[in-house]
Amino acid sequence: MSDNNNYLKIVNSLKRRKKRATVADICADTALPLSTVRELLPKAADEYSGHLQVTQSGEILYDFSNGFLSRYRGFGVFIEKAAGKIARAAKSAFIFLFKVWTMVMLIGYFLLFLAIALASVFISVAAQSKSSSSNRRSTFYGPNLFSLFWRIWFYSELTKPRYGYGSVTQKKESKRAMHKAIFSFIFGEDDPNSGWEEKISKAIITYIQSNKGTISLAEYMAFTGENSMEAEKSILSFCSEYGGSPEVTEEGYIVYRFDDLLLRADSKTFSELTPPVMRLKTFSANSKSMNTWFVIINAVNLIFGLYFLYHSTVTGSLNTEIQYQSASYLYAFTHIIFKFITSNPASLIFVFLGIVPFVFSLFFWLIPACRYFAEKKENNNIKLSNYKRIAFGKIWFSPNNIDINQLSTNINECRPENTAAAGERVIKELGAISNVEVEQTENGKMIYSFKELENEKHSVEKYRSNIDPSSSQLGKTIFNTAE
Repeated sequence: MSDNNNYLKIVNSLKRRKKRATVADICADTALPLSTVRELLPKAADEYSGHLQVTQSGEILYDFSNGFLSRYRGFGVFIEKAAGKIARAAKSAFIFLFKVWTMVMLIGYFLLFLAIALASVFISVAAQSKSSSSNRRSTFYGPNLFSLFWRIWFYSELTKPRYGYGSVTQKKESKRAMHKAIFSFIFGEDDPNSGWEEKISKAIITYIQSNKGTISLAEYMAFTGENSMEAEKSILSFCSEYGGSPEVTEEGYIVYRFDDLLLRADSKTFSELTPPVMRLKTFSANSKSMNTWFVIINAVNLIFGLYFLYHSTVTGSLNTEIQYQSASYLYAFTHIIFKFITSNPASLIFVFLGIVPFVFSLFFWLIPACRYFAEKKENNNIKLSNYKRIAFGKIWFSPNNIDINQLSTNINECRPENTAAAGERVIKELGAISNVEVEQTENGKMIYSFKELENEKHSVEKYRSNIDPSSSQLGKTIFNTAE
């Protein structure tokens, strides 16, 4: 009979019993081999959010008092997965389209505005040289802020070579593609913790292999940084994936055993609780000067967009020579150019030179701003998670006379903003699986001791010492396809 059919028989048996069952109960209901039931029960506990209990006689009870709502199957799960896929696809599409729009807007519009402004300035200078009328000079050279702005900025700033020589940093920046630098400012860098789940699983497997195929819940928490309830669920999922099963020590503590993971050909060891550390996210790999230039360019686009938005709304269409002379020179010049394209230049200017750059400029600043605060919060969560893993490991190594200050570390990735609150959280979460004793010293410090956790540690070590390592070693090779 296939494992799937066996699994369905076990699930149906659990549903008939509704609440609690032992391995022996399921064997009696299904007539399945004891080894099969022990292998598949953790899978059922993972799918239907079961919990483990230990009786006075040392038997493990699988408790399903929360019902039999599957975490992986059913209409609700299907809708949730579909919604997640749609959301991810929509996010990817938005990012792609915004990237295209970014290159068109930030560079294309900047050059377009620059061309319009410079052309208007040059024509105004040419017209001035041919005219002796002071009124005419006033028309072209009066309060024309855009002309003055572009003359000063273009000749004093834009013509300066920015890259290609100078410091080593500048040379490195010039090698990075412009579009990648722009996208780095808006969307940030790639996730430095991609593949994190796989990395943690590898570390846990290696630790299990180095400890005779066993791991306790507290040790597992030291790798994942999860609280006891989260860890209990995920360790059952881990058992389901890697053939583990919960066992009970002589003193009544649960230990998770993975005999199949011991059948390996190498001798790599990883006996200490040294989980990998998550890396913090960086806002951008660009230098501050490069990001500053992106901000300046976008600010220029925003200023021009507001300028054309204002004048296309207030001034509108220009139909007579008097209207052209009374209007802002840059707007009048742009109106003449757009008149070759459409009979209603004001509307075209309003949309393409006003609304579009204005909306884009807001997004250009809004996305990095939101990402900055989101990443700041996420980085603090990363620091807290790293801190918890290290603190759990330290407490498991030495469960008594713990000062919260001793749980801290100098590693930046492992130091949350409020280390005192993080330490109290660690004590509380470990207190959920082990009673904690609190003492106050003469100078007011709080000292914590986990006597029960210490007993569990000794019990787990005793359980491991009774495991014969030779029973899970590979035998001699008796057949080789190369021979």
